[in-house]
Amino acid sequence: MITYQQEPDLTAAEFAAVLQVSGLAPRHPSNPDRLEAMLRGAQLVITARDEAVLVGLARSITDWAYCLYCSDLCVAAGYQGRGIGKALLEETARAAPGVKTCLLLSAPDAVGFYAAAGYARHGNAFIFARREA
Repeated sequence: MITYQQEPDLTAAEFAAVLQVSGLAPRHPSNPDRLEAMLRGAQLVITARDEAVLVGLARSITDWAYCLYCSDLCVAAGYQGRGIGKALLEETARAAPGVKTCLLLSAPDAVGFYAAAGYARHGNAFIFARREA
């Protein structure tokens, strides 16, 4: 049974491990200090666990009033297709009930997931600065 919860004290090692098994590690820094800073800078971290094993994560930044940006959504490859990603986003939205808009930028290979889940696509997203990790 998959359980979902807020985990503000998730470790960088666990974060790195779920990025690896989800296939998203190449799109993220491998530096443990940077991963730790990413976790500590997030206002909301929702995890999915099968028993004690971390199988998914949604990491978000928010002002708790107007906007929530889910900067990471990852599910271990062996658990994909079971509704865990959608449930992580639902739990994220539920944890921030005062937020008007929840949004994310999709990895190119995940666009089909969001479309199939019925999420509204927004064509006006832009990256205004990008620096190498």
